[in-house]
Amino acid sequence: MLIRRNFLNVAVAAIALPIMSRICNAQASQGGPQLTQLLKADLEHQGGTVQETIVNLLEMTPGISASWHMHPGAQEIIFVIDGNLVVEIEGAGSREVTSGGIVLISAETPHLVRNDTQTSARALVTHSRANKEKPFAMVLKRPA
Repeated sequence: MLIRRNFLNVAVAAIALPIMSRICNAQASQGGPQLTQLLKADLEHQGGTVQETIVNLLEMTPGISASWHMHPGAQEIIFVIDGNLVVEIEGAGSREVTSGGIVLISAETPHLVRNDTQTSARALVTHSRANKEKPFAMVLKRPA
């Protein structure tokens, strides 16, 4: 339990740090810096263990989509830095995530991410892996 809380604190800090200066500058005229919590959630389907954390920068040009996939033993956090992305999660539908938005995808959950706009998008993507011996991602076949 303590490992999960510590990981989430580190993950939230890693996500928040790039935008903290913008938040601090925006709030400076209102009496000082303000910290905005982006996400606080327990890890799901991890068995209480995180062996590895992977943080990637995702860049998607207009009209690009990832295939349906899932991450065995890995929970995913997507924080949109610039632009808008659509995140589609099996059983939960589609959701547009705009700049500054964040989404949590449970381990073993089929999903895809796409850019339906006319501008590029960038996102910080963090995976917490319970078993780094498992494949990082599995592409899933879906009917067109």
